[in-house]
Amino acid sequence: ASSATSASSDSGKYVRYTPEQVEALERLYHECPKPTSMRRQQLIRECPILSSIEPKQIKVWFQNRRCREKQRKEASRLQSVNRKLAAMNKLLMEENDRLQKQVSQLVYENSYFRQRKEVAKKDTSCESAVTSRQKNQFPLRDSSPAGLLSIAEETLTEFLSKATGTAIEWIQMPGMKPGPDSIGIISISHGCPGMAARACGLVGLEPTRVAEVLKDQTSWCRDFRALDVLNVLPTANGGTIELLYVQMYAPSNLAPGRDFWLLRYTSVMGDGSLVVCVKSLANTHNGPNIPPVANFARAEMFPSGFLIRHCEGGGSMIHIVDHMNLEAWSVPEVLRPLYESSTVLAQRITMAVM
Repeated sequence: ASSATSASSDSGKYVRYTPEQVEALERLYHECPKPTSMRRQQLIRECPILSSIEPKQIKVWFQNRRCREKQRKEASRLQSVNRKLAAMNKLLMEENDRLQKQVSQLVYENSYFRQRKEVAKKDTSCESAVTSRQKNQFPLRDSSPAGLLSIAEETLTEFLSKATGTAIEWIQMPGMKPGPDSIGIISISHGCPGMAARACGLVGLEPTRVAEVLKDQTSWCRDFRALDVLNVLPTANGGTIELLYVQMYAPSNLAPGRDFWLLRYTSVMGDGSLVVCVKSLANTHNGPNIPPVANFARAEMFPSGFLIRHCEGGGSMIHIVDHMNLEAWSVPEVLRPLYESSTVLAQRITMAVM
């Protein structure tokens, strides 16, 4: 029934209410959605505009109004679940595409190495080739904006290859199956240097707001002790390069905390996606450096970050990659799982974003 009509329980006919009566009933409903018989009679006495309506008709109107409210809430809930399922389906399709690319790459590599094994011959230029590659592995950089932008662009490329490509072999984290009630798709690395974790999920904030929150890691991740922005450089493409010093708490008093000297690059992709990626600035880059800090061991952050996409219907889809080396060799053996396990990284840091 519409808000201006109500079915009579005795006659089965509909009673039509005036707009003024509907307005009065709506006001009373918001004050008391389920009035008792005595309360309904009191409402009729206190509101003269309702004096022409029988108490039973008032009762039926409130019943219908509660039913409409329940239907509205259920419809809203189903729409929310549908949006989340649609977003999760998109994530699963992207993950399926990534796995197909990874399978193709593995097939190609397997074929390549089999051919090499079959026709292997001594390569007299092998030694010189290795020497040349080692010399070029860490090209000299300067700390000028152009030099930092070069590092930032490489960081962006490497991060995207991990977030949506096949740079790392990802496996689903045990016990984290995607579904309408899950926080997202959680994966951990298999056989890569250091430890790495990846997550994909839907959040209810717009991309720019998501980026603001995620960049302030000390506000949402208890493992981060401090994050200092030491320099900010705008780039010609509208992005920003920041030089950060970050400290992480130690899981135990038996080992020092970890700190990072990082470059953070924020930029907007051609499709409108927002990217925030980070990477350690190593001495080998010949870029700006920061001396060791007492009671902290310098750790390395491999290209990591957040890819944030606007989601139809509101909210954002985020792809998260955390990839680091916490120098597990320097801590007592009993503590090493905390410093080298990708599962621990996912549980303590990556999933905290969601």
